[in-house]
Amino acid sequence: MAPISLHFDLPDSSVTDALGQALARAYPGVAAGTAGTAGTAHTDVSVAGAVVYLQGELGAGKTTCVRSLLRALGVTGLVRSPTYTLVETYDLGALTCVHVDLYRVQSLTEVDELGLRDLVGPGCLLLVEWPERGAGVLPPADMDLGLRYAGDARQVNLHAHTGVGAQWLENLGRDTSLSFYVSNLT
Repeated sequence: MAPISLHFDLPDSSVTDALGQALARAYPGVAAGTAGTAGTAHTDVSVAGAVVYLQGELGAGKTTCVRSLLRALGVTGLVRSPTYTLVETYDLGALTCVHVDLYRVQSLTEVDELGLRDLVGPGCLLLVEWPERGAGVLPPADMDLGLRYAGDARQVNLHAHTGVGAQWLENLGRDTSLSFYVSNLT
């Protein structure tokens, strides 16, 4: 697989929200046009499993992007930041979304005890903030999403590592709602 990457300039938080929504629409396991329909993600569970690492400084927009993605997939209740709970799970029928924040973990043993490797596979979308704190014990990423400050704005870099990640980014690259913000298509 040839590496695939996308880079976006995000001038404000509304575009970070738009990125989350576009990621939901582009997710390979979600049938076109059904993300967020009737509060349930309609998925083809044979391709719905994915692991995404979200990296960036505090306040860079990781949780904002995840919240928007989850809402667009159909989460209707409270979408909490897992900063203190470490793991928040959202059941959308055929798709289970697991949002993890490793910022406060103290050791790799703590990360391993979360049982995240057991969550990987069809029907599970695992979204991990601060994955560098779990290096070596986390399941490998299908895609990396890195947010960084660029003056008063943000930039996001997305890199696919697997076929699922590549398909996701190819789908995202065809989403015209973000075309104004694309820095590259490689």
